Amino acid sequence: MDNDRIERKENYKFINFNTMSEIRNLKPESLWRNFDELTQVPRPSGYLEKVQKFLLEFAERVGVEAFMDEAGNVIMRKPATSGMENRKTAILQAHMDMVPQKDPKVEHNFETDPIQTWIDGEWVKAKGTTLGADDGIGVAAIMAVMEDKGNLKHGPLEALITTDEETHMVGANGLKPGVLNGEILLNLDTEDEGQLIIGSAGGVDITATLDYKEVETDKEDIAMAVTIKGLKGGHSGLEIGLGRGNANKMLVRIVREAISDDDARLASWHGGNMRNAIPFEATAVLTMPKENKEDFIALVEDYKEDFIREFKGVEDNIEVLVNDVELPAMQVPQEIQDNLVDAIYAAHNGVWRYIPSMPSIVETSSNLAIVNIEGGKAECLILARSSSESVMAELGTSLSSCFSMAGMKVEFSGEYGGWDPNPDSELIKEMRRIYNELFGNEPTVEVVHAGLECSVILSKYPGLDICSFGPTLRSPHTANERCLWATVPKFWDLLVKTLEEIPAK
Repeated sequence: MDNDRIERKENYKFINFNTMSEIRNLKPESLWRNFDELTQVPRPSGYLEKVQKFLLEFAERVGVEAFMDEAGNVIMRKPATSGMENRKTAILQAHMDMVPQKDPKVEHNFETDPIQTWIDGEWVKAKGTTLGADDGIGVAAIMAVMEDKGNLKHGPLEALITTDEETHMVGANGLKPGVLNGEILLNLDTEDEGQLIIGSAGGVDITATLDYKEVETDKEDIAMAVTIKGLKGGHSGLEIGLGRGNANKMLVRIVREAISDDDARLASWHGGNMRNAIPFEATAVLTMPKENKEDFIALVEDYKEDFIREFKGVEDNIEVLVNDVELPAMQVPQEIQDNLVDAIYAAHNGVWRYIPSMPSIVETSSNLAIVNIEGGKAECLILARSSSESVMAELGTSLSSCFSMAGMKVEFSGEYGGWDPNPDSELIKEMRRIYNELFGNEPTVEVVHAGLECSVILSKYPGLDICSFGPTLRSPHTANERCLWATVPKFWDLLVKTLEEIPAK
């Protein structure tokens, strides 16, 4: 290997491994160096060929066994260090894909461009895009363990780096029984240092669609575009209970009143771009009689004031913009328009219920993530989550009923179950002890309102003892994703010590 760079022009822009990104000065060196290298490899969900190749080449370079399974997961195996051969095999697990979100003002192609990292005080961030610490930090930790040449002590190790976790948990669902040999699984995809996660919510994608025949616009009308932007967005599970604005739900209030009061008609609607991210921007184009323009502008201004007041302390940069646009040739028929708008207005968004025995933890929620209406096609995409199968079914039926009344076809897909906590986990007991010995305080043991692959993997390997943990991340699935770098050494130390103390078979 050339010491200065590896060029892979046939696949993606060159990776300059010796370019001194400032994050390489952080500790632990091996983890941050591997994370920095990972940021140079495009890996948005659905486009993972480059990172799969990168991981397989990495394994060959450091001398560990590796292969890719039918689902696109990369599996690595490393023998025990001397004297540790009798320990249970531990599986280190993380996902290779990242959510591709960016600031609208930033030019970035996630399929070709590297992530540009920087340090902002106590946080590692990316310049205008998601950082990919979800779950690049977990992958980098695995790489650091796999490349180690004798400094760490551990029993037999396996690594499971899954594909497309952020979209239907494709890799975990495609994992075949019998591929893994481990008895303990350490999932490295948790976003609060000091937490040991022992359970997570299940989820299901709900998609409502409708084909309609457009009608011509009145040539005497004008067209106005109204846009909600500047919202924080965020993770549709972990941050769904923070009361942040949903651009689609805010926009529908304006659109419905404009239809009622200003004789407006809906021509198009585009809001949100990822099912697992709270939508931070949405735009609708409305037609209306020209004499109603000023009233409509005043209506939008009134709602802007309402939104700023309603979300004070939660959303600090709300923008509500209205602009003249060219009159489109076609628009949505009035009856269909009214039904669609009513459905979007009525569809539940946000927390549905908290866990009765743990009232601070969200049990069930839905995220009205994406709305697209234009050109004779309408779609609403929702991700619903719950740690209760029965309440998930209740929420799903409620949403299905809402969209069905608008004449929409409703489909459920990508369903995955929740991860039920194991209160008798020996692994959790040991990790609590280790954490206390290392840091002098007790970790919290939690259930999270997010989708972790643990539940899917456990369904195929029911004997696994599992814990999920990681450093502190904030605002994953947004361009403001950041990692609290001071928590990474603690995450690493806990991982290293846990591997050292994996029990004998």
